[in-house]
Amino acid sequence: MMEALTPFIAPFIVMNAVLGIVTYVTLLERKFAARMQSRIGPYRVGPHGLLQPIADAIKLMMKEDVVPTAADRPIYNLAPIVFVLPCMFIFATIPFAPGLGVADLNIGVLFFLAVSSMEIVGLFMAGWGSNNKYALLSAMRAVNQVISYDLPFIFAALTPVLLAGSLKLSDIAAAQAGGAWFIFYPVIGQLAFIAFIVSTVAAENRAPFDILEAESELVAGFRVEYSGMKFALIQLGEYAHIIGSSFLGALLFLGAWAGPGPEWLDPIWFLTKAMFMFLVVTWVRWSFVRIRVDQILALSWKALLPFTLLLLIATAIVVVWRGPGV
Repeated sequence: MMEALTPFIAPFIVMNAVLGIVTYVTLLERKFAARMQSRIGPYRVGPHGLLQPIADAIKLMMKEDVVPTAADRPIYNLAPIVFVLPCMFIFATIPFAPGLGVADLNIGVLFFLAVSSMEIVGLFMAGWGSNNKYALLSAMRAVNQVISYDLPFIFAALTPVLLAGSLKLSDIAAAQAGGAWFIFYPVIGQLAFIAFIVSTVAAENRAPFDILEAESELVAGFRVEYSGMKFALIQLGEYAHIIGSSFLGALLFLGAWAGPGPEWLDPIWFLTKAMFMFLVVTWVRWSFVRIRVDQILALSWKALLPFTLLLLIATAIVVVWRGPGV
C-alpha cells in the first residue's frame, strides 16, 4: 500500500506548501503595499494581522456561489479549474534544493514555460463562459497581452540557459555555485534580468500592465461574474503563477539556493530569493500608473521582443567565444 502511495507523497507536500506560501504571500503584498503608501495594512485579525489570510479563506468558502443566468454553465464552472491547474503544475519541475523536488526534468525550463502559458486557456474560458461583455473584453485584452509578452519572457529566460549550457534547472543552479550568479554576468546578466522582470509583470497582468481590469472600465475583469470559491481558485492561480515565476527568476539569475550556512538552509535561501523577486514585482505594481493598451503592445513588439532576441543572439555569440559559465 505504501509503495503505491509513494509517488504521490512529494507532489502532495509540494502542493500544500505552495498553498501555504500563496496564502501568506497575499498578506505580504498587502503589508508591503501599505508601507509604501504610509498605511498600516491588515492588522486586526490575529497578532499584527497574521490571521487575515485565514479569515479571508473562511469568508470565501462561506460566500454563495452565484452563477449568472445567461452563462455557459459547463465552460463557466470548468474555467477556474482549467486556470489554476497549470499554475500549480509549474512547481512540479522546480528543485527547491539539491535533490528536493517532484521531478527535475532534463527540459525543466521548457516544461515550465510551456505549462505556465496554458493558463491563458482558463482565462479565456472564464471571460467567454460568463457571457458578460466586460468579462469577455477583459479576457481578450489579457490574451492579447499575455501572448505579446510570452516571447520576451521566454527569450529572457533562455539567456541563463545558454550561459549554463543546460535546460535542466538543477544544472543551471549548479552553474551559479560559488557566487557566480548569472545576474552578475557582465552586461548580459543585468539586461536579461531587467527584461525578465518587465516581462513577468506584463505576463502576470499587473500594474502598470493591468488593462484586463482597469478598475474604472472593467471592474474585476474576466473574473467579474465569479464569487465564492470559484473566485478564490482564480486568485489562487494568479498568485501561484507569480510565485512560480519568482522561483524561476531566483533560480535563473540569483543562484537558486546558494547561500552561506549549512545545507539545510538551502530551501530557506531559495524561498528568500523568490520572495525578493516577488517584492520587486510588487514594488513595480505599486509605483507606476497604468499605461494604455497601445503603449503596452508597442513596448512588447517594437522594443522588448527585438531587444530580448538580440540579447539571446549576443549571449550565444559570447558563449561560443568564452564558453558557458561566468
